[in-house]
Amino acid sequence: MEADETPRRVLRGTLAATVTPLLDDGRELDNDAFGPLLEHYVAAGLEGILAFGTTGEGILLTVDERRRGLRLFLEAAAGRLDVAAHCGAQTTADTVALAADAAEAGAAAVAVIGPPYFPLDDASVFAHFAAAARACAPLPFYVYEFARASGYAVPLDVLRRLQEETPNLVGLKVSDTPWEAFEPYLGLGLDVFVGPEALIHLGIAGGAIGAVSALASPFPAEVAAVVRDPTEEAAGRIGALRAAVERFPRHAAMKRILAAQGLPVRHDVRAPLRDLTPAEAEELATWLASR
Repeated sequence: MEADETPRRVLRGTLAATVTPLLDDGRELDNDAFGPLLEHYVAAGLEGILAFGTTGEGILLTVDERRRGLRLFLEAAAGRLDVAAHCGAQTTADTVALAADAAEAGAAAVAVIGPPYFPLDDASVFAHFAAAARACAPLPFYVYEFARASGYAVPLDVLRRLQEETPNLVGLKVSDTPWEAFEPYLGLGLDVFVGPEALIHLGIAGGAIGAVSALASPFPAEVAAVVRDPTEEAAGRIGALRAAVERFPRHAAMKRILAAQGLPVRHDVRAPLRDLTPAEAEELATWLASR
């Protein structure tokens, strides 16, 4: 890799793992809602977003929808926020196509989770991530570690080999809990972003450089404040807030919270995710009114 191709370590601070605006019972992108949603994040002082991750329903969207949606996020951000694209998909071919497209579209970085469902050995996991990293090089590449979602943890030896053979690997988003599962990923010399909000204080004390937070989608200012002042007390408050949201089907609940804040975000989600029942919606509204 030539000197001018060295990947920039652009991501920092607090990034919202953003919802994806949808309509028609989750069947279509809601093009008009991307702009107001990004204005919400800019006003809250975030440094960036991760598009089409777990909170963004990315694994449920088509390759074409993710390509078009990324451009809507980028257009709305207008250079004011870093837009990282989660490009993880079930197949390596789709992951590679999305990673290459993210680089072409002008994303700030690419992140990829391990493909779910099949138990993969180290050689398979390495080959998948290496192919995705090469597809977007020299764009900064991040491994998205989330064992509960993918079905397995990315082995540390795989990450070490990726460091040796993929020069644009610069970091990780780690969403594992408890702390004992999270901590080993801090020792690799990579930029680490904390996923679980209740671990922000421990992660940053251990060397993490920020957070990529689902809760920052509906509550960006609250999460950004904890990243700036990562005390145990502050992390505890934000962890309790996340737990309160998790009482409901998360994706629809977060969209309903954004709508309650005046944003034109519908509560539509892509099946098999579901909306809240009337009783759940009433309970959520009552909780929001009491905050």
